Amino acid sequence: MADTKQYSLPITGMTCADCVATVERNLKKVPGVQSAQVNLSSERASVDFDPAQAALPDMLARLRWAGYDLAVGEADLAIAELHDAAEALRLEKLLAGLDGVLEAQVNLGNGRARVRYVPTIVSQADLRRAASAAGFEVLEQGGEVQDVERAAREQEASKQRRLMWIAVLFSAPLFILSMSRDFGLLPAALAHAPWLEWLFFLLATPVQFYVGLSFYINGYKALRNGSANMDVLVAMGSSAAYFYSVALLLGWLPGHHGYFETSALIITLIRVGKYLEIGAKGRTGDSIRKLMDLRPKMARVLRDGQELEIPSAEVQVGDRVLVRPGEKFAVDGVVVEGRSSADESMITGESMPVVKGPGDAVIGATLNKQGSLTFEATKVGAATALAQIVRLVEDAQASKPPIQKLGDRISAVFVPTVILIAIVTFAAWLWFVPVSDGLTRAIINAAAVLLIACPCAMGLATPTAVMVGTGRGAEMGILIKSGDALERASGISMVLLDKTGTVTRGQPAVTDVLTNGAEQNELLRLAASVEDASEHPLGEAIVAEAKARKLALSRPDGFAAEGGRGVSAEVDGRQVLIGSARWMDERGLGLNGLAADAQRLQAEGKTAVMVAVDGEVRGLFGVADTLKDDSAAAIAALHRMGLKVGLLSGDNRAVAEAIGRQLGVDTVVAEVLPDQKVAEVRRLQEQGEVVAMVGDGVNDAPALAQAQLGIAIGTGTDVAMAAAPVVLITGDLMGVPRAIALARDTLRAIKQNLFWAFIYNILLIPAAAVGLLSPILAAGAMALSDIFVIGNSLRLRGWKPAR
Repeated sequence: MADTKQYSLPITGMTCADCVATVERNLKKVPGVQSAQVNLSSERASVDFDPAQAALPDMLARLRWAGYDLAVGEADLAIAELHDAAEALRLEKLLAGLDGVLEAQVNLGNGRARVRYVPTIVSQADLRRAASAAGFEVLEQGGEVQDVERAAREQEASKQRRLMWIAVLFSAPLFILSMSRDFGLLPAALAHAPWLEWLFFLLATPVQFYVGLSFYINGYKALRNGSANMDVLVAMGSSAAYFYSVALLLGWLPGHHGYFETSALIITLIRVGKYLEIGAKGRTGDSIRKLMDLRPKMARVLRDGQELEIPSAEVQVGDRVLVRPGEKFAVDGVVVEGRSSADESMITGESMPVVKGPGDAVIGATLNKQGSLTFEATKVGAATALAQIVRLVEDAQASKPPIQKLGDRISAVFVPTVILIAIVTFAAWLWFVPVSDGLTRAIINAAAVLLIACPCAMGLATPTAVMVGTGRGAEMGILIKSGDALERASGISMVLLDKTGTVTRGQPAVTDVLTNGAEQNELLRLAASVEDASEHPLGEAIVAEAKARKLALSRPDGFAAEGGRGVSAEVDGRQVLIGSARWMDERGLGLNGLAADAQRLQAEGKTAVMVAVDGEVRGLFGVADTLKDDSAAAIAALHRMGLKVGLLSGDNRAVAEAIGRQLGVDTVVAEVLPDQKVAEVRRLQEQGEVVAMVGDGVNDAPALAQAQLGIAIGTGTDVAMAAAPVVLITGDLMGVPRAIALARDTLRAIKQNLFWAFIYNILLIPAAAVGLLSPILAAGAMALSDIFVIGNSLRLRGWKPAR
């Protein structure tokens, strides 16, 4: 009888007793599941199954098919000294293979492992133990993760710097003496002194076995776990030159001059490269650290009538927090007292200060400019806007775009392939190439093959560019949630814009005040006095315009509203009617010479609101949902990028087309309901367009999901609520061309990195095999290739959109 395993699965989505039977029935349908019992109170399912037939993904797929899911935990592990892509892949496979792990992603660029797991089957402690047992060092995260990582990075940089200078101390005199002897610059007595080779041995040995010790240790760990990495190549290449020289020194092989300077310089150059690489890799995560450093350390709160200064992390929801001019808001909240302005540019990218008063929301980590404020904390800890942004950026940096899959597949077999090429090179030079020093050439050329190969460049090509690109986007208020979204954004051919709230302000405003002899402000004052009692959006626009002009309103008497027609009231003894032209006609009132103006406004996509005073039409207002200041510029920028632009609107065709003409879009689709937008996106996709849908992220969610790329705009502090893979924190429509341009440039950097990594190995490995490269040059080239890839990615730190 086959062995039986048991899982305790935490089920989500069970809301009633009927759910129990449904979950049990669906789990039993998974081949290999022998029994399933569900406890509704604990929301757990106890499942007995044959592991040879059933697996956790099968159960999860069946549960999701039935409308349920598993409660899944996420672990974010910081790994010290993750050396190359082969190591990252080995750790990824190790973690993914643990029972209870649903997904594991390891990012070589930032040294992080992100794991999704079922907490009733495997724990974070299990993940850490498994990684440690395989030879990886998992950093403890007792404090802030970023602080732990920063300390570990500084410690590693200090270690590499120390090893580098020790290597230089021994290698420099060794290299100078060796080269001086080879070029005849030493006196003959010194050049042929028998003790000179022993001096070279004494200088090379500390470099080989102290400075280079980690290459042996890490290479052994990799081989013990069934894989090979860059450390294996370095250890083999440098050891070949070192031990061949020892054999010559001891007289075991014929010859006089060894290659001690070669083995020492190999390790020295790689140590220099590693030190520079650590510094460069550290800069790829600067954007996250800048965001984290925005948070103030302390906050002043009012508790029990006393003002207390406490760490920001200890602020609780409901606390009253005091902020003085020049200080930062500790957490998200709502102003309850005082007036000021806030600089929110570090979060939203919006440069203009935002006025704050009672009832206004404030964002944690932004700067209070002028007055003192008291606000009530509404979101603290991981719920704050800054924490959500940081989490989204970290998720994006941990994700892998599809383009990285090719590099991963090659990295998995790269080192064994290089070792095989080195063996073939050694055999060919030893047995088939007719040269007098065949053994020497065989060893040196095989070592050069091992040392020129660079798996790190392939492993760093994608994650470093994704880290810097998404981090730069976050600094500009553009949150790209995954590497996949980054790649898809670069291939967009058409952008569809939802009208309301995206290209328009989403709030009607008075655009025209026309009269046939009446004084404009007086007519507006009378109309606003009536509409002040109304809740209609058009009425609110009229009241807002009157207040903007600082007109004193009067209290209306006898207010009456007729749905869909208009409102009426008596103001200061005068009878005022406000409504449509049709309503005026129904009341027997002629338009009094304003009919042509009303038709013109309607042709411009505006609503014409007529005003009659004491039985005579005296004027009309043009009311429209006005365009955002940057809408036309954003669409022009998209056109310059070679993209088509379409407008989706629920308005009637005349209004939608009028707005479309103002904006200069290519396509206008009018009178569409939210659920019909999906069909429009699908229609364009069937015509071969790669569609980006831009909307508010709420009622446009189905269309955002259908498009190849969904961009949620103007979601403010609720950035994590948007389902779209790209979120623009502000309502600035210019963020759309910026996001697409940034994605294009990031993908271009990835392709450049991958091209360099591939072409470097394709050209230089054969060159080393045929004897055109010495091991010293090979080691130097390998170190420089990593630095080139990281440096190319770092160019994105200063990225700015083209004008």
